[in-house]
Amino acid sequence: MAIRTTNAQVAAIIELEVTVSTEPFIEVANSLVTELCTDSDYTDEKLELIERWLSAHFYAIREGRATLEKAGKVSATIQSKVDLGFDVTHYGQMAMRIDTAGNLAKLNEQTKKGGVPVVGMTWVGRTEEEAIAAATE
Repeated sequence: MAIRTTNAQVAAIIELEVTVSTEPFIEVANSLVTELCTDSDYTDEKLELIERWLSAHFYAIREGRATLEKAGKVSATIQSKVDLGFDVTHYGQMAMRIDTAGNLAKLNEQTKKGGVPVVGMTWVGRTEEEAIAAATE
C-alpha cells in the first residue's frame, strides 16, 4: 500500500513537535484510507487529502492540543477526551467531511455503537421434556 501523504503535508495543517515522528500516524491513516475509501472512485488527490487529515487526527490524539495558554503565572489547558471516534478532533471531522461517500463516518458510528455487529446463536433443538415426549410416542 503506497503512502499518499507526507510529513510536510501533515505539518501544513497541524503544528508538529520536532521530536515526534508523524510516520506511525500516517501509516495508520493510510491503512484505513486504503481499506475503506479506495472503492469509492476517489481521485488520488482526494485520497491523499483524506489521509492527510486523518493523519493529523491521530497525531492530535497523541499530542493533545492546547485550548488555553497563559504567560503570566504559567498555565495551560490541554484538549483531551478519551474516545475512539473521528469526531474527537477537528482533523477527524474534516477527514469525514472530505470522505463524501461516508466510509469514515460509517466506521465512526459502528465504533460508537460497540463495533461491528455481534454474532449470536439461537437454539433450535428440543428441551429435555420435548425429547422424552417424542421418544415415548
